[in-house]
Amino acid sequence: MNKTNKDVVIVGFALFAMFFGAGNLIFPPFLGVISGSSWITGFGGFLLADVGLALLAVAASAKCNGEISQILGRAGKNLALILGSAIMICLGPLLAIPRTAATTFEMGVAPIFNGFNPILFSILFFALTFILTIKPSKVVDIIGQYLTPALLIALGVLIVKGIMSPLGEINPQPMINDIFAEGVKQGYQTMDALGAVALSTVIITSLTNKGYTDQNQKVKLTMKAGIVAAIGLFLVYGGLTYLGATVSKIYGQDVVRTSLIVEITASLLGHPGKIILALIVGLACLTTAIGLVSATAQFFSKLTNGKVKYETIVTAVCIFSAIVSNFGVSTIIQFSGPILDIIYPATVVLVIMTLFSSKIKNDNAFKGATYMALIVSVLTVANNLGVSIPMVTKLPFNSLGFNWIVPVLIAGIVGNFIPSTNKQTRIDIDKVG
Repeated sequence: MNKTNKDVVIVGFALFAMFFGAGNLIFPPFLGVISGSSWITGFGGFLLADVGLALLAVAASAKCNGEISQILGRAGKNLALILGSAIMICLGPLLAIPRTAATTFEMGVAPIFNGFNPILFSILFFALTFILTIKPSKVVDIIGQYLTPALLIALGVLIVKGIMSPLGEINPQPMINDIFAEGVKQGYQTMDALGAVALSTVIITSLTNKGYTDQNQKVKLTMKAGIVAAIGLFLVYGGLTYLGATVSKIYGQDVVRTSLIVEITASLLGHPGKIILALIVGLACLTTAIGLVSATAQFFSKLTNGKVKYETIVTAVCIFSAIVSNFGVSTIIQFSGPILDIIYPATVVLVIMTLFSSKIKNDNAFKGATYMALIVSVLTVANNLGVSIPMVTKLPFNSLGFNWIVPVLIAGIVGNFIPSTNKQTRIDIDKVG
């Protein structure tokens, strides 16, 4: 294997591992349980909202040299600053990073070491994350060369065993309606599309440090690495969803998601399964934490024009995340849902429009589509929380979880016909400070 192909594999493995974290391990089995015999349909929705959107985000980020500012910028400087910061805060110390430590403790440590202090564990977890993140040039190599192979082997043992020796018959009657939409919702919860926007910065930095300076070459290599990661995610997600389907007659919708994968592993592999699961969870969550801490620190360091150092932000994120992680996985997931439902559609809209930015000459098309995505998302979340707004449920594709698509298309088209004084503007929020 020549150096370029080897680098693509290493970077692709690293990207896979950074994507495959807490949510990626707990959501697919639960989806399999509630989908039963329709698990493939649910998996399809999950795949679209997770892997599909993540690949698009990788492509858009690569096209913009890993700069979030260039993806968000044409929607306007203020919105780019607010949305970019919201994305990084959600992926960073508020939601995603704390969830990695909480999941590792609940699924990997507590079942083996009963009574282990969760506060002490969070300190140890983020101390290790800090050590492996403080040098950004080493992040991808550490994950891709050493941690990912171990993660894939452990996952392979679990999934192959579950396929060869199913734990039970698949429930012929799904427990939910709108299975595809539920798959989309579960895919949202992994935050991988948001993660792809941020993690591409880490990937681009790594490729530059490896000596790839040509922009077109970096775009191609990043896309190839994204495909490697996507193949790995497809296989692992499919396997985990199937494992959940095989116990769909045993568990109900009220099953605790972190407990579900623990029980499946223990049933398949016995007591050694707890050790294997601890390895899977620990590696999956650690690699994700490393990638997201690095991406968050790089983003906010650039946002302040380097006035706040990368190392300082890494330290602050690790400390804050250690505190939040002690609220537990269920609390973090419950809190994260509405926030993700608001910022996800707008981010997806900007990612897709970035891929066709050379064809869209008017910035008002970006602004109209993005603001409409935010408006529909806010109204939908409000309706879900009990504020009656029935109009959002009557929008096309609502049952699939995409009720924002038609309003966004209309707003984008209308915006395109509103004259813009700044066509194809690039707002660089890296220089805002």
